[in-house]
Amino acid sequence: MYRGVAYAVLRAGIDPTDAGPVADVARNVTLAVTRSHCMVDGEDASTAIRGPEVTGAVSAVAANPEVRLEMVARQRAWVLERGGGVMEGRDIGSVVFPDAELKVYLTASPEVRARRRAAEDPGVNVDSVAADIRRRDEADSSRDASPLVAADGARVMDTSELTVDGAVDAIVEMFR
Repeated sequence: MYRGVAYAVLRAGIDPTDAGPVADVARNVTLAVTRSHCMVDGEDASTAIRGPEVTGAVSAVAANPEVRLEMVARQRAWVLERGGGVMEGRDIGSVVFPDAELKVYLTASPEVRARRRAAEDPGVNVDSVAADIRRRDEADSSRDASPLVAADGARVMDTSELTVDGAVDAIVEMFR
């Protein structure tokens, strides 16, 4: 959702650090997020939200307290509409759903995360992506509004040596 807002902000030509206009975009943008797609105002932005422009802007957008309020409300509504669900995000267990039945804090080294991204998009530079990941982790961990932290009661799981299926299996086992 935050990447979708960042995409909409950039598309509108708004500076991602301009708090008021960015918050207005967050309140007014139409977002539809599924397992495989992110629709922003009816446009499939699934690929664009993973690009370098959005990656460079998303931390500033996500640090905006008014954006966070709007996105938290939308995330909670998404779960209510479905009667539950599985969600991922940098503050899902600490802010959005602090009373979740199961909270898992996934981690992997920036290098592993960068190689995974490169496997999805062979055109990316692994070293550059790893540097971006480190920068974003630092920015998100030190922001005032909903910083990136392992939530109270979360089970920390390093996925550096796991496949996606291996991570899913481990989480399902935790849930049982």
